[in-house]
Amino acid sequence: MRERLDLGHVVVIGGGCYGSWYTQQLARAAEKGALAVERVTVVDRDAECRVAQEQSRYDALPLDVATASWDAWLAQWLAGMRETGAARAAIVPSPLMPHLLLDWLLARAAQRWPDRLLSVEPLEAPPPMPWSRAAPDGRHYVSFAEWMCPVNCIEPARCPATRGPRDWSMPPAIARYAEAERARGQPLLGPIIFHCVHRTWGVGMIDAAALLAADDLVARAAADGDTRFLVGTVSHCHGALGVMRIQGTPPSPLSLAHVQDS
Repeated sequence: MRERLDLGHVVVIGGGCYGSWYTQQLARAAEKGALAVERVTVVDRDAECRVAQEQSRYDALPLDVATASWDAWLAQWLAGMRETGAARAAIVPSPLMPHLLLDWLLARAAQRWPDRLLSVEPLEAPPPMPWSRAAPDGRHYVSFAEWMCPVNCIEPARCPATRGPRDWSMPPAIARYAEAERARGQPLLGPIIFHCVHRTWGVGMIDAAALLAADDLVARAAADGDTRFLVGTVSHCHGALGVMRIQGTPPSPLSLAHVQDS
């Protein structure tokens, strides 16, 4: 018998097709004793999203629906995590969401350094993946799959599509790519990887603690000047990548003191 998964606050991104399926699976896991969770929040800008309309179906969960944009709600929630701690908190991402966690890191950097130039740059060279596409906004999407994967695939050790062993995983592959880019002279830090891991009943999650740790890393590493980070939100098989660039040098403590005294 599998051990019960004990979690604190779980946030599901989106309350439509994908979000309702994930919420259903969390409820089923709770009903079967495979999951204990203190709170589940589904975030959707539509107050009449599918989860909101069918909320009575998820009685096994301590569920609420937050009507808000994903980026604004996530920023506020993670700010609260700084005070209360992120242990046992997790995010359930949507397969079709933008690179939300990269955008959050950018927003945090803008708050920290309002006078510095921030941007997302395209990759200098595409990663050696079977499927790879660059988007106009500088983001890059990669996959080991050249076929359509079902939303409920848990990326098991044996791939359901190939019927063979899944001998690939995106986090180490992206780490090797970053090393290769540095070896050919690219000033690239990281990668900062947000790994979505399937935790219970087909639901993939990213620990909130990983986001706060990444923000702390950016604060330290970019404190001295121009910095480029490779950032990825990935599962074992798929991923969204982007190079976050922070240009300019923060004011020194001495110059800040001079401004405050003048």
